[in-house]
Amino acid sequence: MVKRRILPTRAFGTEPDVPDIPVLAEWIAKNLGKSGDLISFYLDQSLSVQLSSEITIPCAGGIFYKDRIMDSLMGIDRKTVVDEISVKTEAVTKDALSIVSQKKNVWCALPAAHALGITDSYYRDDDEWHDAIAGAYRTLMRSMRDGGIGGHVLICDTIDEVELSALARQKVVFFARDPDREGLAALMEYQRQVAVDRHHLAMAFDLADEYEIHELIILDPDTESIALALSEFDPDHLMAGGYCTGDCEGYWNKLVASAGYTI
Repeated sequence: MVKRRILPTRAFGTEPDVPDIPVLAEWIAKNLGKSGDLISFYLDQSLSVQLSSEITIPCAGGIFYKDRIMDSLMGIDRKTVVDEISVKTEAVTKDALSIVSQKKNVWCALPAAHALGITDSYYRDDDEWHDAIAGAYRTLMRSMRDGGIGGHVLICDTIDEVELSALARQKVVFFARDPDREGLAALMEYQRQVAVDRHHLAMAFDLADEYEIHELIILDPDTESIALALSEFDPDHLMAGGYCTGDCEGYWNKLVASAGYTI
C-alpha cells in the first residue's frame, strides 16, 4: 500500500519586505503599551507566518537583525573597532523573550560575524580580533538562549573556517544559501547537519562519503529531489528547509506542501 509521508521542515530565517504603512500601523496598535521598533516588527512577522504554516523547527530573524547586533556591540565606531569589544545584552534578551512568547524553543537567525562588515583598527592581530568577535557572539547567543531561544542559525556570505571552528556547536548552525564544493566541505567538517538546494544534492552526496552527516536539509525540495535524497539517506536523517525573502505569507505553506513524499 502506498503511504504518504511528510519530511520535517526547518526554517533558516527570513528577509521580509519593507512593510506597508497600514500593516505596520496595525501591528503597532496590536502591541500598544509594549516597547518595540522595526526590528521587533520584523522578528514578529518572520515568526508568525512560520507558526501558522506549522513549520517543524521555526526560526525568527535573518540578515535584518544585523542592526540589533551592531547596536549591542561596544567599542565599534562606524563599523570600525576602536576599543576593546564588549557587549550589551539587554536588547537581544528582550527580543528573545518576545520571540518565545509566541512559541518556546524557537531558533533565531543572525548574520554571521563576517557579514557585519566590521574592520579592525584596535587589536591589529587576526587571532585577537577573531577571539574578540567570537566571544561577543557567544555572549549574545547565550543571553538569547537564557531568554528561551532554542538555538541559532548564523547566515553566511562566505564560509569562514575561523568562525566555524570558534562557533559551530550543536545549537549553532551555519547556513550558506549557495556554497561551492569547498565551502560545503568546510561546513561538513565542523557541523553534523548541512542544508543544500536540490541542484547541489549530488555534490552533498559525494562529500557525505568523507564526513559524518547526521542530517541533510533539502532547501525548497521537489518530488524528484526528495526521491533522490531518499536513495542516499534514511528518511530520519532528512528535512525540508526554507529561507524566505520578500513576501513570505505563502512561502512556508508551499514548503510544507513540497515536503510530502510517498513510499
